[in-house]
Amino acid sequence: MIPLLDLKKQIAPLRQDIDAAIKKVIDNNNFVLGKEVADFENAAARYCRVKYAIGVANGTDAIKLALVALGIKCGDGVICPSFTYFATAGAIASIGALPVFADIDPETYNISAKSIESILKKKKKHNIKAIVPVHLYGQCADMDAILKLAKTHKLKVIEDAAQAFGAEYRGRKAGTIADCGSISFYPGKNLGAFGDAGMVLTNKKSINEEIRILRNQGNKEQYFHTVLGYNSRLDTLQAAVLNVKLSYLDAWNKKRQENARYLSGQLKNLKIKTPYVAEYSTHIYHQYVLRLGSPAKKLIEHLKNKGIDARVYYPVSLHLQKCFKYLGYKKGDFPESESAASHILAIPVYPDLARDEMDYIVKSIKEFLL
Repeated sequence: MIPLLDLKKQIAPLRQDIDAAIKKVIDNNNFVLGKEVADFENAAARYCRVKYAIGVANGTDAIKLALVALGIKCGDGVICPSFTYFATAGAIASIGALPVFADIDPETYNISAKSIESILKKKKKHNIKAIVPVHLYGQCADMDAILKLAKTHKLKVIEDAAQAFGAEYRGRKAGTIADCGSISFYPGKNLGAFGDAGMVLTNKKSINEEIRILRNQGNKEQYFHTVLGYNSRLDTLQAAVLNVKLSYLDAWNKKRQENARYLSGQLKNLKIKTPYVAEYSTHIYHQYVLRLGSPAKKLIEHLKNKGIDARVYYPVSLHLQKCFKYLGYKKGDFPESESAASHILAIPVYPDLARDEMDYIVKSIKEFLL
């Protein structure tokens, strides 16, 4: 099987450095908010060219804590795309706010500014206070258009950059363009930990201070709790692993881009749509996504029979998920999201993918299409 991601290949050449970093944490016995956490926060802030980077337990909490720090409360409406991973809307709902779904751009699969604008015409109906655009698959959403709408309607904006750490929007790193950016370091991400880990990026001192209190049980000084906080600290062991891996991220992303260009070149002139790259964003190909004119299920089955991992990210749009039934959406509300959910598939593009493996993938796709 050619997997969508081979972590064994990625970790092998780094194993000695990672083992040494983990050993240092164990020897120092500083497992909670240890020095490695601060070291990684500083390194991530420098990498992203942002003032503050705050390590938290996971990417979902990064969104949640950012929402709380920005003053989003129970009953407030928060716009987010219907076509994305559950965590985006789940984080909104977890604080009692209401996910207000928007449709996507059919080219980038990111949230549509036109759909947001349409929703904002009914702003009072939804009591909208914020927007959470997702930089899906490794490419940034149209932030200029989104920020313009947010400014007009006095809304907060949190970038969900879980899949785009290292991507750039007009020369600025994903997650550093709006009020806050949320990052996930889930193992399968382009920069992944050895478990759950996340981060909030911001240039605002007040947000930085608030999230540091919120992530640590609501206390700035031990045993003195100023707000109702959460237990959402970045684990020191995970920070140690991420410290080692961060210096390799740009090279890994570059290799993903090279692999994507090769795949797109080999698949041109076929009845299949290769990834579109917007002029305002780089693409780091967290996923390399193809689109068919018909449902992708049969091609996915064909590839799996050939020993190639392929799957849909994501097969059910959020507005049709059972857990969000209470919001009152129905099939047909967001046609672009629903179409993408049935017509796209992701194939391997990870940095260690060999040329002969890519050729085999291309050959297998051509067998199906021709």
